Amino acid sequence: MARTIAKDHDQKRTQILKSAAKVFAEAGYDRASMTQLARECGISKANIYHYYDSKDAVLFGILDTYLCDLRDRVCGVEAEVCGPEDRLRRIVSEIMLAYQGADHEHQVQISAMGALPEDQQKLLRAYQREMVQVVSSALAAVAPEVFEGETAKLRGATMSVFGMLNWYYMWNSGAGSMAREYYARLAADLVLNGIKGL
Repeated sequence: MARTIAKDHDQKRTQILKSAAKVFAEAGYDRASMTQLARECGISKANIYHYYDSKDAVLFGILDTYLCDLRDRVCGVEAEVCGPEDRLRRIVSEIMLAYQGADHEHQVQISAMGALPEDQQKLLRAYQREMVQVVSSALAAVAPEVFEGETAKLRGATMSVFGMLNWYYMWNSGAGSMAREYYARLAADLVLNGIKGL
């Protein structure tokens, strides 16, 4: 007889992933143990194995959930509903707000993605490429004359945007929505004014 799924199944999975992100970020993925994870979650190791069959499965769950949600938010900014500059501003703001409360997931992405099997890494990198493409197309739409036939320049500008946003947690951890919105405006202003001088 098949085991029924508990009503709080998804909630427990989410709790495990959030706790695991904290443990993996603070202890390092290689050094973290399922015992530490169980302690952080406040449940037994056996209970964790009911949801995830290995530490690798937990790691993939963290990164797949985090990057898929982030990708959906970034790719969800419609090009048709706003002008090029406003679209870029909205994308930058969406990234900053999506990062809120996800410092541990972000650290795990940077430090531990390479521990996963290549097929899983490939899927996660595909999410990242989609976001890079969205930012790249937004930048190209803002200044087509600057980036026409300039692939390296467009890539450099695109990755510079991510560079400004990805390391915010290092010097402003725990920042709320207002601080993130302010920084998103600042970063967008720097990008938009800088593009004009390229």
